[in-house]
Amino acid sequence: MSKQRKQEIEAQADRLQALERILLVGCAGAGKSTLARALGPRLQLPVIHLDREYWRPGWVETPAEEWALRVDELVGQPRWLMDGNYSNTFEPRIRRAQAVVFLDFPRALCIRRVLARTLKNFGRNRPDMREGCRERVDREYWGFLLWIWNYPRRSRPRILESMEKHREGREMLYIKSPAELKVLQARLEQGSAIRR
Repeated sequence: MSKQRKQEIEAQADRLQALERILLVGCAGAGKSTLARALGPRLQLPVIHLDREYWRPGWVETPAEEWALRVDELVGQPRWLMDGNYSNTFEPRIRRAQAVVFLDFPRALCIRRVLARTLKNFGRNRPDMREGCRERVDREYWGFLLWIWNYPRRSRPRILESMEKHREGREMLYIKSPAELKVLQARLEQGSAIRR
């Protein structure tokens, strides 16, 4: 990474620290939930994991109309750090967000991370999931891996388009590698140490 890119990320991290509604998006396995758990306390923001809100015990989906109402309720809160994709509710979330951090990582990395996460947590709940949603490998899991594989072609362009459409008045961070993410986290850690 160039010195200029590092400085850009650090400057954006400095601006993030004053904001109260931050949206984390990216492919499954990019590390959104892990980042949210790390940044929430640093930025003194309540963390909202959309997967925890959406999935009911036994991996039962929330009905679409109920989900839209729940997202409206969540984004209506004055302060949050929210992670998750859910493209059907991206517009109301980005309209309310003051910043969007897009973890735009290669799909091979995301698939490796999802496979590792599944092995690590198999038969148990992940910290970002609702109780009763244990990690598993079944037919839906293979469909999930296919969704990750297709993410760059299907989901990524819509996210980029929406970020561009809503750029005005918002901080937009495009983090393209784990190295860039480390720069962001290190700078935010420095800032949180100063605020203490």
